[in-house]
Amino acid sequence: MAEEQQKFQIPKVKLGTQGLEVSKLGFGCMGLSGAYNDPVPEDVGISIIKHAFDRGVTFFDTSDFYGPKTNEILIGKALKHLPREKVQLATKFGIVKMDGAGPVINGTPEYVRACIEASLERLDVDYIDLYYQHRVDSNTPIEDTMSELKKLVEEGKVKYIGLSEASPETIKRAHAVHPITAVQMEWSLWTRDIEEEIVPLCRELGIGVVTYSPIGRGFFGGKGVVEALPATSFLPFLPRFQAENLEKNKILYLKIEKLAEKHGCTPAQLALAWVLHQGDDVVPIPGTTKIKNLDSNIDSLKVKLTEEDLREISDAVPINEVAGDLLPQLFSKSHWKFGNTPPKGSKVVYQLNSVVSATNSSISVAACYLLPAALDNLKMLFGSVRSRCSE
Repeated sequence: MAEEQQKFQIPKVKLGTQGLEVSKLGFGCMGLSGAYNDPVPEDVGISIIKHAFDRGVTFFDTSDFYGPKTNEILIGKALKHLPREKVQLATKFGIVKMDGAGPVINGTPEYVRACIEASLERLDVDYIDLYYQHRVDSNTPIEDTMSELKKLVEEGKVKYIGLSEASPETIKRAHAVHPITAVQMEWSLWTRDIEEEIVPLCRELGIGVVTYSPIGRGFFGGKGVVEALPATSFLPFLPRFQAENLEKNKILYLKIEKLAEKHGCTPAQLALAWVLHQGDDVVPIPGTTKIKNLDSNIDSLKVKLTEEDLREISDAVPINEVAGDLLPQLFSKSHWKFGNTPPKGSKVVYQLNSVVSATNSSISVAACYLLPAALDNLKMLFGSVRSRCSE
């Protein structure tokens, strides 16, 4: 088995047109610090990252908002065991904290500068390969944010620039300031809204697409269907995993399970293989806390699908039959359809001392789809009384 794993090579693909080359399958590190399950011990997290690298995964994704901040520290420690020049490291900035109205986003030049310095220190590296704006700041013209990011590239602190959950207009305006290498979006069998506008635009501009939650936040791996949801998981807060919606969605899972048998793989592997087959410019970044699931995800690269297969799989999960919204109402404005910014030259007074927050903030609560370690606070927002957590 080990010998067979060694023989299998994960292909390399190019993201964007500026020269970034990554493994066709990346690894999303968020879950190592919580979210779907409890955070893993540091030694376990490091061993998972090392195993991923040994199997050929070289593209690792984190954020200053995961943990908060502790995920970057963990990744930094894991990198000490790996050849830095062979790893493509991605992290993100922009989410300051959560309040009762949703995520507080900052894309001002001062905040960008403070965040990169703090991330470089936590990761203990000299540069970031791919630096994303995690969510779009609707108060700051994207040109202002991009101008500062462009300076970071010129200074060698960042090699490539990315955006996450940005609207088509924001992507175009950002790309005009400095080439965008990748756009990170949610894309899976039951979340396909980027296919009409975002994907064609990225291909027109030569921008890669990095897909998070490619297994439907674990749904096509059986979360909530054949496997009970952990008490500490944020999944029950997502509409699609709630009561009546989940019962309806189980029908879709059973369809994929049946197709997976036909292709000699698991439902999770088929769902991931479907994303992998969307193009050479598409790189999914599933995460896991278990070595066996990591190996299973990597083996999804061995699943070969024809155009006819892809259509059959897509048809098995009609979007109009998916029950429940993607996000709770509180977080809906963070979706790419709302990822717009003021016109260039607009002067908007930012109300929060965010530069201080970038390095010394107390993040009170986290969006259930972004920050894994603040579940207690999230439950408090939804009416469950639990102790307040702080950094």
